[in-house]
Amino acid sequence: MAVVTYQQRRSELLTYFDRTAADAWARLTSTAPVGRIRATVRAGRDSMRATLLGYLPEDLSNRRLLDAGCGTGAFSVVAAERSAHVLAIDLSPTLVALAQERLPQELRTGRIDFRVGDMSDPALGEFDHVVAMDSLIHYPAADVVRVLAGLSARTRYSIVFTFAPRTPALTVLHAVGRLFPRGDRAPAIEPVAERELRERIARDPQLKEWRIGRSVRITSGFYKSQAMELVKL
Repeated sequence: MAVVTYQQRRSELLTYFDRTAADAWARLTSTAPVGRIRATVRAGRDSMRATLLGYLPEDLSNRRLLDAGCGTGAFSVVAAERSAHVLAIDLSPTLVALAQERLPQELRTGRIDFRVGDMSDPALGEFDHVVAMDSLIHYPAADVVRVLAGLSARTRYSIVFTFAPRTPALTVLHAVGRLFPRGDRAPAIEPVAERELRERIARDPQLKEWRIGRSVRITSGFYKSQAMELVKL
């Protein structure tokens, strides 16, 4: 089986979210009616967002937060309403433009800095908290830990992220997805075994000052994702 590099997967994600599925993603992340399957995904994402928000302090005053893979900006808005200073970044210019368009008027005062680019770019600076909701689910475990390690060097308190748990059902869906014509495929989700991920995090020298905190799996129809918290010792 061919090994997909981090840069190759980034390119696939950019093409998919910026062109192929931009309209569908805009609808999914709105309040517009959607079909039964997408409704389960929307509900799952809402539940996951609430879970990750619960891993952060209620009062984020004077905290700088990176929304890594911000999409249409729903997480950034809630964090900013908690008084965080948010840098929201995504590979897709289309999604970032939509996030800016949807931004509530009362937050158009510079509290959220929307950018197009790579969440792992060191030039983004330092943060108190990093959130990566469903932005690492397209990468294998080694790449997930590599990104987390890089972010950890620039994060003061916590990193909360999600990964695609390796379950029999998700593995089957992953295999079936590969049967579709290439032009119709979404970028593959990479199921990751939780035990492997924990072991890789424990072994990584850049993460030696971090511990795994809370972790919970969210399942809603076709949405399956697992939250995990990394906390600075």
